[in-house]
Amino acid sequence: MLTWLDDRTPLPAPAEALAADSEAPGLVAAGGRLTVARLEEAYRKGIFPWYSPGQPVLWWSPDPRMVLPVQEFRLSHSLKKAVRRFVRDARAGRCEIRFDSALRRVIEHCALTPRSGQEGTWIVPAVVEAYTDWHARGRVHSAETWVDGQLVGGLYFVAIGRMVFGESMFSHRNDASKIALAALVAACRARGIPLIDCQQNTGHLASLGAREVPRPQFEAHLARTLGEPGVADWTYDESHWAVLDPSLDPGFGPTLDSTLDTRA
Repeated sequence: MLTWLDDRTPLPAPAEALAADSEAPGLVAAGGRLTVARLEEAYRKGIFPWYSPGQPVLWWSPDPRMVLPVQEFRLSHSLKKAVRRFVRDARAGRCEIRFDSALRRVIEHCALTPRSGQEGTWIVPAVVEAYTDWHARGRVHSAETWVDGQLVGGLYFVAIGRMVFGESMFSHRNDASKIALAALVAACRARGIPLIDCQQNTGHLASLGAREVPRPQFEAHLARTLGEPGVADWTYDESHWAVLDPSLDPGFGPTLDSTLDTRA
């Protein structure tokens, strides 16, 4: 039976989620308000909100869970070429990676950017407000791709202890969101964060190295990492690229003339 929440009702354990043969596998509970306190409780239990306009808040813990082990991040030949070009052009002042300079704009772009095969968005106004408030408490962060002073891609994520939960990405130029993700993966490797939660399976995430793990394995990872010291400063450091791949060292090779592909 599905648990309906009010502000005093704690979230049930993820094991109480609806089964794989139900109409909503992984659904744990419904209702309640989307507050910072509720989000903190949910993520510590491996639960996240995902719902559409007009619906109550729906709380999920899928089994299996999609995760990206940062050491398994798949830097394809084309993406490596794009990142290398971006890194070199950044040294010339034409583009840059930033963390947390435009968090709310990143979330709003994630909500408004059209996606192939998808109508509407789950990032409703209440989600924008709640995660922006949570950012003010130091839990929510953004990785941003900037070109010629314009925000052209990025993602936002939750960080608790040594655990990172990826939320959503957007891209207004080819490869812009992938470059932001590569920067986050590099930052996680440099800081000893082993895993990024991706929540649900998509072909795009699988192509980058994400894979499914059983819910109990994911919960065991949470138990090991949530209580560890968190990252106090997500400031971008260009030296982290070399942690991702030695050929991405900013001093590697000559500066190229072109930056991100500007095709729509």
